[in-house]
Amino acid sequence: MNKLTKKELRSMFWRSFALQGAFNYERMQNLGYCYSMLPAIKKLYNKKENQAKAIERHLEIFNTTTVVVPAILGITAAMEEENANNPEFDESSISAVKTALMGPLAGIGDSLFWGTFRIIAAGVGVSLAKEGNIFGPLLFLLLYNIPAFALRIFGLKYGYQVGVNSLERIQREGLMEKIMSMATTVGLFVVGGMVATMLSITTPLKFNLNGAEVILQDILDKIIPNMLPLTFVFVIYYMLKRKVSVTKLTIGTIVTGIALHAIGLL
Repeated sequence: MNKLTKKELRSMFWRSFALQGAFNYERMQNLGYCYSMLPAIKKLYNKKENQAKAIERHLEIFNTTTVVVPAILGITAAMEEENANNPEFDESSISAVKTALMGPLAGIGDSLFWGTFRIIAAGVGVSLAKEGNIFGPLLFLLLYNIPAFALRIFGLKYGYQVGVNSLERIQREGLMEKIMSMATTVGLFVVGGMVATMLSITTPLKFNLNGAEVILQDILDKIIPNMLPLTFVFVIYYMLKRKVSVTKLTIGTIVTGIALHAIGLL
C-alpha cells in the first residue's frame, strides 16, 4: 500500500509558495498547483502512465487565494492516495472536489486575508511608520504573514488528515456519488460565476425603430444577462469537444474579436 509520509507533505508545503510563479491567463494557477502535487504523485504512483494521468488531472484550471491552497492540496493528496490504493475509486472525483473547493475557499481567504488581516496590519504598520518608527514595516509583514503561514501549515496537515478519515467513511457508507453530484453542481456554479464576472463581451450596435433609438445590448441583457459571454463559452466548449486545439482557439478568438470590433459589431 502506497502511503504519503511527512517528507512528501513537507515538500508540498514549501512548493505551494511557488503557486503564482507560473500564473497564466489560460488555466491560471494550474502549473503551480501541479508542481506542488508532484512529490505526492511520484510517491503514490510507480507506473509512468499513472503519474502522467495524475499530472494531467492537476493541469486543469485552478484559481483561489494562495493562503488556502495547502488545505486543498492536503485533501487532494488524500484522494490521490485513495485512488492509488483502491482500483474502484472514481478518479474524476478528485478534479470535481478541487473545483468545488477553490471558489468557496477563495471567498473566505480573500475576506480574511486581503480584506481584513492585510488592512489591519497595514493600518498598524503605517501608523508606526508615520511616527518614524522603523518597526512599522516589519510589524506590517509580521501581522499579515504569521497567521497566513500558520493557516498554510495547519491547512495542509488537517486537510490531509480530514481527507483520509472522510474518504474511509465515504467508502464505507457509499456517499461518493452524492458528493460527486454536489461537487459537480458547485463546480458549475463556480464556472458560471467566472463567465459572468471575468468575461466581458458587449455589442455597441444601435438602430432606429419608428424614430426611437434601440440599443441591441439592452435587449440582449433583458433576455438573458451576459448572453454574449455565455454564447461564446458554449461555442468554445463545442469546439473543444470537436478536438480543436487551444492554440487555434486562442488565435481564432483574437482574430475574430479584432475583425468584429473593426466592423462595429463588438
